[in-house]
This record gives sequence, C-alpha cells and structure tokens, in this order.
Amino acid sequence: MQQSTRTFIDRLFLVIKGLAMGAANKVPGVSGGVVAFVAGFYEEFIYSLQKINFKAFKLFINFRFNSFWRYINGRFLGLLILGMLISYFSVSKILDYLIIHYELYVWAAFFGMIIGSIYYIVKDFNDWNRRNICLIIIGIIVGVSISLLAPAKENDNLWFVFICGIIGVSGMTLPGLSGSFILILLGNYVLLLVDSVNALYDTIADLIRWDFSFIENAHRTRLLKVLIVFSLGSLTGLVTLSHFLGYVLKRYKNATFAAIIGFITGSLGVVWPWKNKIYKVDALGNTQIDALGNPILDNYDRYFPDFTTVETYIGIFYILVGIGIVLWLEWYGQKTLKTSK
Repeated sequence: MQQSTRTFIDRLFLVIKGLAMGAANKVPGVSGGVVAFVAGFYEEFIYSLQKINFKAFKLFINFRFNSFWRYINGRFLGLLILGMLISYFSVSKILDYLIIHYELYVWAAFFGMIIGSIYYIVKDFNDWNRRNICLIIIGIIVGVSISLLAPAKENDNLWFVFICGIIGVSGMTLPGLSGSFILILLGNYVLLLVDSVNALYDTIADLIRWDFSFIENAHRTRLLKVLIVFSLGSLTGLVTLSHFLGYVLKRYKNATFAAIIGFITGSLGVVWPWKNKIYKVDALGNTQIDALGNPILDNYDRYFPDFTTVETYIGIFYILVGIGIVLWLEWYGQKTLKTSK
C-alpha cells in the first residue's frame, strides 16, 4: 500500500488513471484492467478490492470509519473510483464523440496502446516454461474466439442483467478481457450502457427541474431498475473477482501473468482499426434501432488497410501515439517508484 507516501501530484494522476480506466472499459474491445496493469497499480487495485470483506463490514457497522477507510486502502480506491465516475459522465461522452467522427484514429490509438501493453508485460516476464507458454496460447485462443462470437438478443430479465453486471465489470479486473464487448455478445450493450444511462441522465434533469412525472413513465422506471440491478451486479463482480484474482496472484503469479499476456494479445483482433460496423437487421432486412433511434451494433467486418490512402498512414501514426502513451506511463511509473523509495 502506498497511500501514505503519495503526493498531491500522485493523487491527481490517480484520478486521471481512473478516468482512463472508466473510458477504456466503456469502449468495446478495450479493457480498463490494461490501464491499471500498464500504469503500475494493478496489484494494489486487486488487493485493495480484496480488503472489502467481512472484517471491513464489521468495522463499518461498528462505526469505526477511520479504521475501515485505512483497512480497505480507501484513499487509493476513492480517488480511482472518483476518476471512473467522472469518466462515466464526461470523458466517455467525449470518447463517444471521437469514435463517431474519428473512429479509425481512436481504434488505432487503442491498438497501439495494447501493443505497448504487451511489450510492457513481456519485457519483465522471465518464466518461459512449458506451462506458461501453454497458458499464453490458451489466452490468445480465448481472446480471438471471443472476438468471433455472434451476439445474442437483448434481454432485460433482472437476473440476467445482474449476471451481465458481474461479467461486464470483468474488464476492470481482467486485463485484455473487454467487459463492454462481452455485453455486446450478450446482446445487452445498448440496454445497459446506453439506454439505461440516458434514462438516468433524463431522471436527474427532471429532478433538478423538480419534475416527478417520470415516476409514471413505465419505460423509464424499468430502465432505472435495470441500471440499479446492473450496478449491484458490477459491484458484486468487482469484489468477488478481486478475491479470486488476489488468490491466484499470490499463489500463481507467473501463470496469471502468462494468461493475461495471452488475453491481451488475443484482444488485438477486437480493436483492429480497419473494420466496418455490421448492424442488426430484422427479418425484412431493415436495420434495427434502439430507443434513441440509433442503429444497433451487431459485430465488425475487418479488412486489411489500403496503403495508397493518406488515412491509412494517419492511422499508423496514431498506433505509434498509442504505443508512446504506454511507454510514457511506464516511464512515469518507474520514476514514481524510484522517488518513493
């Protein structure tokens, strides 16, 4: 735990890292856990979440709030979660705009960041035995297979939504596994990360205007219920997955890192910049739309770039920018580590 040695600048950067995690986790194909891994706070993140247990609960209900806060490394988690919340209501909106207007360049930057992430992990990984090589291969196969699966239909059953919450938050704790892309495969990306969030925005706006008419809006209240259940599932997944990962990191650290290397490498296919969107169509061949009138994404059709266009070279430039961002994060992390010693 490093909370006692963090300067104001370190804390500010921690909020920024939370912003990056939140924004990355919302983009299909990108994992917020990769940000944590590359920025050098992945293990502290997992072990801090692991502290949210029965002992922490006892401290809380006995009103020992200072002890509770120290026990769960609250300053670290609080700053990180603050960044994620700010991201969810601001940065992710900017990211949505950039993906709509500069999609190729955004995906290129993410592609470069993942390449940089692979380099970051592999350069310090020295346990290249047969078991770990097999785990890397299995991780790659699973990552590629996930990208090739066909999405299911939307399902707003609350039990299924709860399970989606557990799975959707996996990208925060499992580097290389994109929770939002899994939600696309489960058919609930638009319902959980678009429609329900917009329902929350509209409700907050109504409350500010002191307008409670939304209570009689069955569709709105249903979406709010879905968002609450999804949030509870996400919280459950965040804590339970962290306990599992904390266990395997302590006992099988190199094997876990090998699987993560495979996952991240396999996820390159999901974030390949040169691709066309495939939208869902009905039986008559008409494009299906969501509640806001937007076409519903089904999957991607990937293609090899055309090197006769300027756009391709700009995309390659942004791949290099993505790699540079990761290398800069690594440099900053190493600098911070040396300063704290």
